[in-house]
Amino acid sequence: MADDKNLDQDYDKAGFGGALDFGKKPALLLIDFAKAYITKDCGLYAGVEDSAEAARKLLAAAREAGVMIVYTRVEFTPGGADGGVFYRKVPALKNFDRGSPMAEFVDGLEPQDDEVVITKQYASAFFGTNLASTLAAEGVDTLLITGWSTSGCVRASTLDACQSGFIPIVVREAVGDRDVRPHESNLFDLQAKYAEVKGMDEVLTYLKGL
Repeated sequence: MADDKNLDQDYDKAGFGGALDFGKKPALLLIDFAKAYITKDCGLYAGVEDSAEAARKLLAAAREAGVMIVYTRVEFTPGGADGGVFYRKVPALKNFDRGSPMAEFVDGLEPQDDEVVITKQYASAFFGTNLASTLAAEGVDTLLITGWSTSGCVRASTLDACQSGFIPIVVREAVGDRDVRPHESNLFDLQAKYAEVKGMDEVLTYLKGL
């Protein structure tokens, strides 16, 4: 097994890390920007305020560019009857029972009337939802991915984007996690195998050039 110093070299030698180019028609995906993650007296507080601010900038640019914008939110029947094993495994998901203020969108990241909102019960934005067909119907080929958390719903959604035929672009500054270790580990793995992890400046330049 390679040590940290040689990790990039080891993956490159094994044949990982090919490059995906931006497509011609992107959509912006904002995953679970819920108040639970930035409310300090909530057990799910993750200290990810900086990534929310980056997402606000990206959202403004996407609106100006006129690209499709999709939000996800999590909602369960109180008690979790529709949450299955996931709800039992993660007791903190009760913060997303229907009517909980912790499930509300973060200020400045609320959807407008003409923007799509996907309600989900599991990690991936694609699982059990109409997201793939909604994107395909609009001719979308590229998904600009933001949200929380990097190791959870962002990772699951990115894998499913790849598996559904969309080019996944994870915007580094606009995703976050409760600890830097799973955050960086998952960004490394996504870049190596499933997606492109791009910086904000490059993504903003891409949107301006559409």
